[in-house]
Amino acid sequence: MISVLATIEVADGRREEFLAIFRELVPKVRAEEGCIEYGPWIDLPTTISSQEEPRSNVLVVIEKWESPEALEAHLIAPHMLEYRKASEGLVKGLELEILEPA
Repeated sequence: MISVLATIEVADGRREEFLAIFRELVPKVRAEEGCIEYGPWIDLPTTISSQEEPRSNVLVVIEKWESPEALEAHLIAPHMLEYRKASEGLVKGLELEILEPA
């Protein structure tokens, strides 16, 4: 099993617009072979001193896949290509962390 943290920076003030598109994608991805977990998360404001200020234009997609091959197939799935086109102009940046158990 592998885990992925995909940090997506969206255009200022457009996170809810982006999330509306992304939420339509989620059930399609969860139905993919090899997908264990897939969903968007946003910063939660707390009083914990070591936490940075919440980012209003960022979301993190937490993913779990059975294998790197399942992740690679996901990246080229037709619904992913449609999602990228639909979210064009909304995404300012993307950072991927692909992790394995230690």
